[in-house]
Amino acid sequence: MTDTYDYIIAGGGAAGCVLANRLSADPRNAVLLLEAGPSDKHPFVTMPKGFGRLLMSDRRTWYLPANPGPTGKNTPETWVRGKMLGGSSSINGMQYLRGHPEDYDHWERDLGLPGWGWADMGRIFMAMEDHELGATDFRGVGGPLHVIVSRNRTKIVDAMIAAAEQMGVPHVEEPNLPGQEGSGYTTATIRHGRRQSAAVAFLDPVRHRRNLTIVTEAPVDKVRFEGTRAVAVETVEKGVRRTYRAAREIVLSAGAIMSPAILHRSGVGPEAHLRAIGVPVVRHSPGVGGNMREHVLLFLQHHLTVDWSQNREYSGWRLVRNGLRYNLLRTGVLSGPGYDYTGFIRTDPSLTRPDVQLIANPLSMDMAAWEGWTKGVTFEKVPGSQIFGYNLLPESQGSVLARSSDPAEVPEITHNYLSHEKDRRTSVAMFRWMRRMFEQPAIKPYIKQEMLPGPQVQSDEDILAAFNMLGGPGYHATGTCAMGSVVDARLRVEGVDGLRVADLSIFPTNVSGNTNAPAMAAGWRAAELILDDRR
Repeated sequence: MTDTYDYIIAGGGAAGCVLANRLSADPRNAVLLLEAGPSDKHPFVTMPKGFGRLLMSDRRTWYLPANPGPTGKNTPETWVRGKMLGGSSSINGMQYLRGHPEDYDHWERDLGLPGWGWADMGRIFMAMEDHELGATDFRGVGGPLHVIVSRNRTKIVDAMIAAAEQMGVPHVEEPNLPGQEGSGYTTATIRHGRRQSAAVAFLDPVRHRRNLTIVTEAPVDKVRFEGTRAVAVETVEKGVRRTYRAAREIVLSAGAIMSPAILHRSGVGPEAHLRAIGVPVVRHSPGVGGNMREHVLLFLQHHLTVDWSQNREYSGWRLVRNGLRYNLLRTGVLSGPGYDYTGFIRTDPSLTRPDVQLIANPLSMDMAAWEGWTKGVTFEKVPGSQIFGYNLLPESQGSVLARSSDPAEVPEITHNYLSHEKDRRTSVAMFRWMRRMFEQPAIKPYIKQEMLPGPQVQSDEDILAAFNMLGGPGYHATGTCAMGSVVDARLRVEGVDGLRVADLSIFPTNVSGNTNAPAMAAGWRAAELILDDRR
């Protein structure tokens, strides 16, 4: 069966939902949005802290093996991604961070990507936002995406903020201020205690549009070409293959892992790899699947001398009480973001901008009971806290490759963390900075003991070994269909017609922070470019 639309969007995640909203605003455009997973209508999607349960569901979560490269961090991982409308914005920690303005100016000024500097991207962020702190020259109100500052105020997070101040890092009202350096309570995509995913903010208000069709549980296998023009996509829906034709354009918005895999199965990618997996070559494009950049985190976990921890709030009668409070009032610990504290720091005072991000929470995990996301998280029975840090702009590059022409096979991911000397140097400096933070007078009296990685970790080699044992992904992968390599600055796949990519895979480098908001901004910018080209 074949249906025809003007625009087909492959992927209903953060960027895809925004694209669907913006493209269908013109009633002349018949728009189809295809999502591999189910609807986002589930109570644990609405509840901000419900993502802990959703991560245990293979119906709404991708579990993706990621293996090490030949150097650097040498342990395999399992990466998770959202598999439903809203994509990872329906399952993430909801932190709202834009990145540093210089990230975008670097793309435009140094990499030759017009229209991707802060003048354009900053404008888009402000247009998207409905910020509870009100409008300023750098903050927007009235947009579709509601943004709050975490209301989950605790004494141990207050102590972290004060300790960072004693290290020379200013306390800021929110972490998206110009210059970025500072620490405080995090900003989050939450409204009245409910998660504001891309599906909630951008799809729900426009589902009634007659020119917008949304199809769930429709994973895209490949793009079909006539010569070098993309004309249709093929899906496999409940075992039945279906074709949708595009009169104008197809846009891949399946994310930094799935978009390059779709291109590979469609015949666009490194010629040798395509031949190896038995796919006819439409366009030799060696950059597809390469240049993958990801943040790698390491955490310090402490036991506290005071009961300022929320560990007990997530089990037993307290969890029941918190569930009732949330359902009745939309308040309490279940109404907050994944992390309450955010800091941007310079590990070297001579740097002109932050090179590390910190995130923290007033709770601690029982790592002895940890068996992966599918088994869930167990919190310690004694008071504890965690703080994570990561190098904002890694140079190490991994890859994503389709394993075969079979869409049921998940892609082969090589994370290749810490293979670049600069990344190892920054990561070691970050760890030492975090440890010094917990020696500051504002917080030291409340720290009983560093439990992980533990006081035995002292040398640079020890710290890098701790990354091997305890380090993990930020879930911020970018770069696998990068502008300037795979797509041009208007997001058109080079060497073919009628095909664009619009998601985190187009970013040539990481942005300095969480990627939820930048993914939405990429969808907004892509819609501007597509609509401008139609005129």
